[in-house]
Amino acid sequence: MADEEKLLKKRFTELAERSFSKNIYTFTEFLSPAEQNLLRFAVKGVPYHFEGGFENAEKAVAVFGSEELCGYEESAPIEFIKIEPCSMKFSGGLAHRDFLGSIMSLGIRRSTLGDLIVKENVAYAPCLENIADYICENLVEIKHTSVRCSKVESIPEDALPQPVESEFVVASERLDSVISSIYKLSRSESKGLCEHEKVLVGGIPVLNASYSPKEGDIVSVRGHGKFIYCGIKLETKKGRLRCTAKIYK
Repeated sequence: MADEEKLLKKRFTELAERSFSKNIYTFTEFLSPAEQNLLRFAVKGVPYHFEGGFENAEKAVAVFGSEELCGYEESAPIEFIKIEPCSMKFSGGLAHRDFLGSIMSLGIRRSTLGDLIVKENVAYAPCLENIADYICENLVEIKHTSVRCSKVESIPEDALPQPVESEFVVASERLDSVISSIYKLSRSESKGLCEHEKVLVGGIPVLNASYSPKEGDIVSVRGHGKFIYCGIKLETKKGRLRCTAKIYK
């Protein structure tokens, strides 16, 4: 195991033990899906859950503790920052990479930020509450465009990515077959993605390309996107399966 993973597992264990021994909530920074999976193997016997700021967020804070253990409820220390051009007329086209690059240029760690949501030149950034004021005070320009930052209660529903339901036909419910149909890949390409740990189901890498996703499974395919598998709609006369999925564009 890489030294970085060992240190991360040690940190998870320390936070879990502190929560359990002191009956308090403890928190990580934002974790990638791979780091969330590592936590699942590292921590046993201590309640925890993940919060990313909105449903189906990929990056999430691990919250150790529960109302039963601690005697009270507490959410992850996440704040939301709205970043918008001071003048939409002169804002040009601001993309996700523009917003993220400018935030990172402030010298903060990527792990203090969640999934950045961008819609129509406006970005919403979930972040740890201890850096929210710093970002608001120091982020004043993105790609030669003057911007203003403000804290908001949450990300507006209409700004969140909405999956589009789509139908596709497969010979079987094998994971590689489903991925091939959705992303127009060859079966060997889809199988290779699984073998190289680039396919996650519910945040857990699935190396077995013959795995059959269950209805409601959230499948992330590195470099291609994410979808929610909705199951078989019907069987065709030729014995093939017409399935549906909600695909994030």
